[in-house]
Amino acid sequence: MDERRLQELLQEKKYVTLKNELEELNPVDIAELLGYLDVYTRLLIFRMLAKDLAVEVFAHFTPEEQRDIIGLVTDKELKLIVEELFFDDMVDLIEEMPANIVKKILRHANKEERDLINQFLKYPPDSAGSIMTIEYVDLKKESTVKDALNHIKRAGLDKETVYTCYVTDNNRKLEGIVSLRKLVISDEDETIEDIMDEDVIYVHTHDDQEMVAAIFKRYGFLALPVVDKENRLTGIITVDDIMDVIDQEATEDFQKMAAMAPSEEKYLDTSIFDLAKHRVGWLLILMISATFTGNIIRKFEDVLSSVVILTSFIPMLMDTGGNSGNQSSTLVIRGLALGEIELKDVLKVMWKEFRISVMVGLSLSVINFFRIYLLDKVGWAVALTVSSTLFITVMIAKVLGATLPMIAKKLKIDPAIMAGPLITTIVDAISLMVYFSIASWIIKF
Repeated sequence: MDERRLQELLQEKKYVTLKNELEELNPVDIAELLGYLDVYTRLLIFRMLAKDLAVEVFAHFTPEEQRDIIGLVTDKELKLIVEELFFDDMVDLIEEMPANIVKKILRHANKEERDLINQFLKYPPDSAGSIMTIEYVDLKKESTVKDALNHIKRAGLDKETVYTCYVTDNNRKLEGIVSLRKLVISDEDETIEDIMDEDVIYVHTHDDQEMVAAIFKRYGFLALPVVDKENRLTGIITVDDIMDVIDQEATEDFQKMAAMAPSEEKYLDTSIFDLAKHRVGWLLILMISATFTGNIIRKFEDVLSSVVILTSFIPMLMDTGGNSGNQSSTLVIRGLALGEIELKDVLKVMWKEFRISVMVGLSLSVINFFRIYLLDKVGWAVALTVSSTLFITVMIAKVLGATLPMIAKKLKIDPAIMAGPLITTIVDAISLMVYFSIASWIIKF
C-alpha cells in the first residue's frame, strides 16, 4: 500500500479493506503512512488496528504524532498503550513529551514502573543507562535446560529479545550468557552452568553511547548487557536502539563539521529561527577569526602593491589549502569514530600524511608552475612564488588536518569540530603568511 491507495480507500470509506491491507504491513510502514494524514483521520485509523499492532505502530510515530494521539485518546486507551509499550520505548516517550503529557502517562503506570522511569531519567542523556531496556530474560545457573526453555516460553512474550539470555545470581550479579540456539541444541538435563559462556562483554550504565555503538559494530551483537558499579545486571541495549544512536551520532558529526550547533529535529519540522540560531554562532566565530587573514593582507600591502598580479592567485591558494586539510581531517575523523585510529597512532598518522602531502604538493606545484608561466604569461619569479607556496601550504594543511582532530580527541573535545570551516580558516591564515613571506624573499632578487 502507498499513500495514494490509502487516500483512495479513505475517500471511498472502505474501512474494512483499509484495516485488512494495513495489518499486512510492517508497523514501521504503517506509522509512516499514517504520518501523511491529519491528526483526526490518523486517530480514526489507529483505533481500527488490533491492540498489539496499534501499540507497535505508536512506538514508531514521531514525538509530535505521539503527543497528538495521547491528547485525543481516552484514559482507557492510554492505559493500554502504557501497559503494552516496551519499557525503553516508554522512557523515550516520556523524555520527548511536555510536562502535562508526562503526568498523564505516569498516571497510568504502576509504582514500580514510575520508580524505574525516574531512575532511568537520572542517567546522563548520552549514557548506556539512558538507552537500555529492562525487558530481558534472566536465568539461574542451577536451572536445567528444560526449566530454562519453559521459563522463556512463559516470560519471553513480554521481553524485547530472547535470543540471548543472561545468567545472574541472587544479587543480580552477571555471571554469564547463553544463547537460545545453545539452549535448543543442548540436552534438556544439562544445567545452565555447564553450557553458559562466562566470558561476557558488557558496558556500564554511565559509559558513553558512542562507545557502546563501537562495541556493537566491532562484535556484531544483537544485544549487550549493561551493569552497574557492583557488576549487577541493570538492563540490556538492543541493536535497534543502537542503530538510532549511530544515526544520531553521525548526524551530530555532520552538523559539527558544517559549523552548526547539533540538533535532533528534522529539517522540515524545524523553524527558520531555530535553524538560524544553530548556524549563526559558529558563523560569527569563523567570521571574527577570518579577520586574521585580512590583517595579514594589510601587513603585506607593500608587496601586493609592487606586484599586483600576486592578488589574483590568493583565492586558488586558500581554496587548495582548505580542501587539502579537509581531505585529511575527514579521513582521520572517520578513523577515530570507527576505532581504526587511536591516539597512540598520532606519529604514524603524521608521518603518513607528510609523505602524502609531499607527493600531492609536488604534483600540484609543478603543474601550477607551468600553467602560470606558459598560459598566464607571468614572470618566473611570480610562478615560482605561487608554486612554492602551494607546495608548502598543501604539506602544512594535510599534516594539520590529520593532527588537529587527534588533539581534540585528547582534550575530550569532539574531533568533528576540527573539520570543514575551522580547518579552512586556520589553513587560510597560514597559506597567506607563507605566500607573502616567500614573495617578499623572492621579489628582492
